[in-house]
Order: sequence, then C-alpha cells, then structure tokens
Amino acid sequence: MTRPVTPATTDRYRRLLIGWTDGVRRFAWVVVAASVLFSVLAVFFLAGNIRINTDTEDMLSPDLPFRRHTAEFDKAFPQFSDNLVVVIDAQTPDLADDGARLLTAQLQKQPELFGAIQDMAGNDFFRRNGLLYSDLEDLYVLSDHMAEAQPFLGALWRDPSLGGLLRMMGLAIDETLKAKDKSPIEIATVLDAVAGVAEAQRAGRFAQLSWQNLMAGAAAEEDKAAANRRVLVIQPALDFGSLAPAAKVMEALRGQAEDLGLTPENGVRVRLTGSAALSHEELKSVEQGMGLAGVLSLVLVIGLLMIGLRSKRLVAATLATLVMGLIWTAAFAILALGTLNLISVAFAVLFIGLSVDFGIHYGLRYQEAIDAGSNHEDALSEAAGRVGGALTLCAISAAIAFYSFLPTDYLGLAELGLIAGTGMFIAFFANVTVLPALLTVMPQMKAKIRNTESRFAPVRPIFQSFIRLNARAVCWGALGIGIAAALALPKTVFDFDPLNLKDPKTESVAAIFDLMADNRTSPYTVTILAGDLVAAQALAEKLKTLPEVDDAATVTDFVPQDQEEKLEVISTMALFLMPSLTAADQGTPQPVKEPAEALRAFREKLKLVASLNTGGREVLAAKRLSKALDGLFGDKASQESLKQFEVRLLAALPGRLDALKASLSATSVTLKTLPKDITDGQIAKDGRVRIEVYPKESLRSRDALKRFVTAVRGIAANASGSSVVILEAGNAVITAFWQAGIISIVLISIMLLAVLKRLADAALVFAPLALAGLLTVAASVVFGLAFNFANLIVLPLLFGLGVASGIHLVLREREEKTVNGVLETSTPRAVVFSALTTIGSFGSIALSSHPGTSSMGVLLTIAITLTLVCTLVVLPALMAVTLRRGSRPQQ
Repeated sequence: MTRPVTPATTDRYRRLLIGWTDGVRRFAWVVVAASVLFSVLAVFFLAGNIRINTDTEDMLSPDLPFRRHTAEFDKAFPQFSDNLVVVIDAQTPDLADDGARLLTAQLQKQPELFGAIQDMAGNDFFRRNGLLYSDLEDLYVLSDHMAEAQPFLGALWRDPSLGGLLRMMGLAIDETLKAKDKSPIEIATVLDAVAGVAEAQRAGRFAQLSWQNLMAGAAAEEDKAAANRRVLVIQPALDFGSLAPAAKVMEALRGQAEDLGLTPENGVRVRLTGSAALSHEELKSVEQGMGLAGVLSLVLVIGLLMIGLRSKRLVAATLATLVMGLIWTAAFAILALGTLNLISVAFAVLFIGLSVDFGIHYGLRYQEAIDAGSNHEDALSEAAGRVGGALTLCAISAAIAFYSFLPTDYLGLAELGLIAGTGMFIAFFANVTVLPALLTVMPQMKAKIRNTESRFAPVRPIFQSFIRLNARAVCWGALGIGIAAALALPKTVFDFDPLNLKDPKTESVAAIFDLMADNRTSPYTVTILAGDLVAAQALAEKLKTLPEVDDAATVTDFVPQDQEEKLEVISTMALFLMPSLTAADQGTPQPVKEPAEALRAFREKLKLVASLNTGGREVLAAKRLSKALDGLFGDKASQESLKQFEVRLLAALPGRLDALKASLSATSVTLKTLPKDITDGQIAKDGRVRIEVYPKESLRSRDALKRFVTAVRGIAANASGSSVVILEAGNAVITAFWQAGIISIVLISIMLLAVLKRLADAALVFAPLALAGLLTVAASVVFGLAFNFANLIVLPLLFGLGVASGIHLVLREREEKTVNGVLETSTPRAVVFSALTTIGSFGSIALSSHPGTSSMGVLLTIAITLTLVCTLVVLPALMAVTLRRGSRPQQ
C-alpha cells in the first residue's frame, strides 16, 4: 500500500530547497561560472559526437520475432541492405535503355565509390536471352512483325541517315499508293510517330523517335510506364563516420547523370531511392523541420515570456537557464545512447516547451514575493519553499510519462522517453540552481510594494464569478462532452504505414511510391528463406494456391518455359534478320541524295497519300505529318534544322539494332547457366533459397495487409520482408502505447495519492486530464488526424504533462484555503503562460515538412490546448463544487 507523504516530510523537503537556494545565492558567481564552463564543454562534446540513426526498423526491439527473422535474411543476403535504387524514367524505352547502359558503364569506372551495380534488364545475359522470357504468343506476333519490317531494317542498317530513313519511308508509301484497297504495309504508326517528333521540334520540346516501340508494334502500347523505366540497384560505399553516410555517393551519382545528359531537358529523369536514399533524405527533412521548429519555438517562448513575466531580468535569466539545461540534456542523450533517432530528435523542442514551465512558475512566484515587498533573499526563499515542491512533483510526473515507454519494445520512443524524462530532472535542477544564481548576479530589483491584485487578477473577472455561479453546470457540461467524445473512440485511426511518416515531396519517397504501382517493384512483399531448392519449390507451389497471393517466385523462375519452341521461333527470326543486320557496310550512309533533296521527294510522296479518299489511318497520319513538316521546314529546310531532325529520328536506332541482333543469339537456359549475380541474389552461401511472395491486393489498406501476411505466415511462420515488418511493427507500437499508458497512469496515481493524501484531490487532478484525453482522441477523428508511430506518445504524455497544472492549482488551493483565493494569485497566470509556451513550442513542430514530427506537433498542440482549457475551467469548477460546504482544512 502506498505510504502517504507526511507533513513533516514535506516540511523537511521545503527546508532543504530553501537551504539549497540560500547556498546557491551565497556562491552565485561560482555556480554561474561552473554552469557556463560545463555548458561550453558539453557543446564541444556534442559537436564531435552527435549522430542520428535514420533506420526506422531500429526503433523496435531486435528481440521481437519479426526483427529476428529480418536479421536472419539480412545475414543471408547482405547485398539487399543499405542500397541505392536508381530509377530512370524516360519518354521512350529507347532513352531509358540507353541511359541505363551509359550510367552503368560510367559508375563501373569507380567501384570504390559505387560498389556492385545490378541492372537486370541491361544484363548481357538478359539482352541475349530476353526473348525467351516473352509469352510464346507474343513471340510469334513479334516474329511476324519483324518479317514485315526486315527489308526496311536492312536498309537502315546500311544507311542509318535521314536520307536513308526518308527513302525507306518513300518506298513504303509507293507500296501503299499501288494498293487499291488495304495498304500492304502498316505505315500509319510510323508516320504518326515521325509527325510527333516534327511537332515537338517545331514547338521547341524534346522528343525522340522510339524504334523499340515501332519494332514491338501493338505490344508497345501495353504498360508504357514499365517499358519506359529502368531500375538499377547499387550497393555503394557509405561513409558511416559521417552524419550523412550516403551524401557523397548520392551527390556523385547525380553529377554523373547530369554529365551524361540524363536530364529532363533530354527526356530522361534520374531519381534515387532505396534504403540509403530514404534515410538520407529523411534525415535532411527532419533536420530542416526540427531546425525551423527549434528556432520558432525559441522565438515564441521569448515572446510569451516577455508578456508573462513582464521583466527583462526574469526573461533573460529564464532563457539562459533554458539554454544551459537544453545543452546538458543533449550531452546526456549522446553519452547515454550514442545516437539519436528520428523520434528522439524531438527532445529539444519538448525540452524547450516543458523546461520553461519551471522557470515561469519559479519566476512568477519570485516576482509575486518582490511585489509583496520582500527583498531578493526572501523572495528566492519564498519561491523555492512555496513552488519548489510543486515543481518537483511536476518533474516526477512528466518523467514518469516519458519513462513509461522504457519497458516497452518501442525503442524509438523509449529513447525519447529516457532523454526527455531525464531532461525533466535536469530542467528542475537548472531552475532551482542556475536560475536563482543568475537572478542574484544580475542587477537587483528593489523591494517595492505593488498592487498584486491588479497584477495577477486579470483572470478573476472572467473565471471567478463564472465558476462560482455556474460550477455545477460546468461539471455536468464537462461530463456530457466527455461522453460525446467517448463515442468517437471506435472511429480512431492508426496509420500503420511508416512510408506515410516520410516527406512525400522528397525524391526518394516519390520514386518509391511510383515503384509501388507495379507489384513486381513494390516494397510490399513477403520474403521467406527455405532450406534448399526442393523445399523452396514445394513451398512456392503451396503459396501460389492462396487467394491472397499473386505469385511466389524462386530462382527457378529465371528458367524460361517452352524454351524449345521459343528457340525455334528465334532461330527463324535470325534466318531472315541476321543477313540484314550483319552487312559489312553497316553504318555507312549512302550519299545518293542530300538530306534536303530526300526530304523534298518524301514530302511530295506524302502529299499523294494525304490526297487519297480511302479514309484509312495512313491517310490521316500522312496529313498530320505533311502539316508538321510544312510547319517545321516551310519551303526550304535549313541544314541545322535537318541535322536536329536527323538526330531526333535516328539517335536511338543503333542501340535498338544492336539489341535486336544480340537477342537473336539466345541459347537454352538452365539453373547452371544462370549468371552468378542472379543466383547470388536467390541462393545464400549456406544453400538456403529465397522465396519472394507478391500480393494480389494493394496493401495500402491495413485489412488487406493483415490478410496477406496472415495467409502467408500460415504456411511459412518465418516469413519476413516489408509487409511483415509493417504489420508487426504497428502491432508492437500499439502494444507499447497501452503498456506505457497503463504504467504512466498507475505510477502518477500512486505519486498523487502519496503526496496529496486524499483520493478526492487525486481525482480532482485526473478528471480534467481524462476529459482532455477523450477530447484529443475525438479531435483526431473530427480533423482526420490518424495516430501513427510518431504521435502515439501524445496520450501518455498528456497525463504526465497535464497533471502539472492540476498539481499547481490544487496545492495553491490548499495554501490559499479557497478557490477564489487561488485565482487571485500568480499561479493561474503561471499555468496559463506555461501552457502557452508549451503550445507554442509543440506547435512549431507541426510546421515541419516531415510528416512524422509534424503530426506529433499537431496532436501535442491540440492535447495541451485542451488540457489547459479543462484545467482552468473544469478543475476550478470541480474544486468549487467539492468545497461548496466550506473550505478544506490545511493538510
């Protein structure tokens, strides 16, 4: 059973605080000098040692089962950790392919910086055997298409110039003009494509003819986004000794891409994502957001202190104490933990908002004593003796709220709890040590009796009469509002996806969201390690039968199906294409006609097609191209415009012809003939085999995610991967929230009962907080603010921080004997301005561009605002009702 704190114990502690303050006052210069020296040393220590860990998985205990499975996979396949993913999006598949090959070749020249580079689509193995991975029906269609195009491809192989292209198109037009009904050659697609390039050149836009699309025919219309994208995976050398390990390699990679002309102006966009890029840009987002929040928080605190304390001397002393305490807390954080995480970096803003509360209560109580006629020495003793006990309780209750996350598996918040909880004791120590020392060494204020009623009674006309006359109505109204707010509890939303905590405006996040559109490149998969290949194949077949699973892939999926028939089709294609693609005079333009003359002759033929009355696609395409060429060249084409037109039309051709030629030399593929870089990514060194499971549904819905993961784990309990991590991390965080909430409420209740010694007084402190908690949850529903991994700390903190105001008012009520007496003192003013500084500090976090920290700031601001309202309105009303029959005797 809790042993109550006796009056004798309280009195001894009060005398201890007064004695401590007297010692600080007598040795004020020594205290100030020591504090400044210690702060300077702490700053130098921080400058050389501060680090931030941006890995969100490290925010959860490594002992959790899903973390152990993830660690096991990372150990088996270390190449999938700390990667950079280069996403190359282009206007055409030709540009994407050429850009990827150029960039890969350039990066491979610096292996010490960029490490291993994986380009699956550009791998020589797939360029040679890629047609084997096509559907058999698609391969037959491609063969027919290539047979029709063979004469033209041969002509272009021999003369890859603008004249050669126009001459070839002219021959196709001749065949069209000879036909009476349907055109024997499909030229409409080519004419439309060339018209698009001409129109873009006239408008000054970038455009290039896609020969890959022309060769693929109708198949090119399917999934254009995927065809126009290439993805490189790089395992770079990261500088973990730096605060931004990936900064150097990312800057170098972007520089290489720009030097190669892989820019939006040239139809190519290169973006970086992957774990390394996500961590780097999230760190920058957090740094910028918290830097802005810190500055804004300090500005708001200074402004509110000037209004609340109304003394430059008090403001300066309070701010100096605040800064020193913040430095000491930061030094403790690095000493205790070594690094900060993406949540614990918020400790600075939390400290500013909470530590200044101690200074406000201490300073206003000191000022109240000065205004009452006390000298400096007596005013310090009055402040220490009268408010020191309440500040101690506030520090303990706030520390309990923060420390309540320590026993949980949510290490991210546990680390923030350790730093911020210890910071409360550092803040208390600083405000009962550094603050009185600074007030002593600064120019003294002369004791002068002032009208304290006029100074501290602004709240009385508003609150006193209202609460006295309407106390019961306020209490019943609060009860009704609380019941209404409770009805919103079932509608509370928890955002389980850690990607939503990242800044969507950053390049890495935007790129990964684009990749998620294709389930084959989406990070939402499940990974399983099987003992060997036989076990992997058997397990994959079981997984494919699940309705939630779209596919389960193993290394055997790299062995194509129907190879014998496909090789026959490819061999047939080689028979009629290879002679055209191996002519000795390839690449030598034949100067039969000048480009201008070739263009003139082609335009004449084009007009003949455009004048036909068949109404076919080729007629419409001819009219469009004729109009585009008229607009681009007019009556006479300049050499410069012709040269540019030639580049736009033919720049991509050599690469496509080389790729086509390579694809015609396909050979039979077996597991033994797969390249090492592919098998190394599928089979671990110890023989275990990787299975990648793809979902059928979009997993942005938690219900869909749960169905998918539950189904897969029903067959493979050791499943890992991002889908498992996201689901289990959410469960771990919610469990941590309940654990921390219960610990916080129980321990604070025990503390209040031990100190206040009356269950009724403890209930008085808790009742407004319970109402504020319900209203905070209801506000999250009304405003569509989902709880997430970052802001879930709000509710446990609400009780730890909100109890402080209740303690101050209840203890002051005991001292003054009446509720009216409390409202005439400096305490309500201190409560108001303490809450306002806290709101201002937390509100500044809401301006961060990082959604995680921003959401924490928004909900903390709402919670503290509601706590202030409930404490200043509901708590006095409750005290008035309970004291209606007379004043409570001093305890």
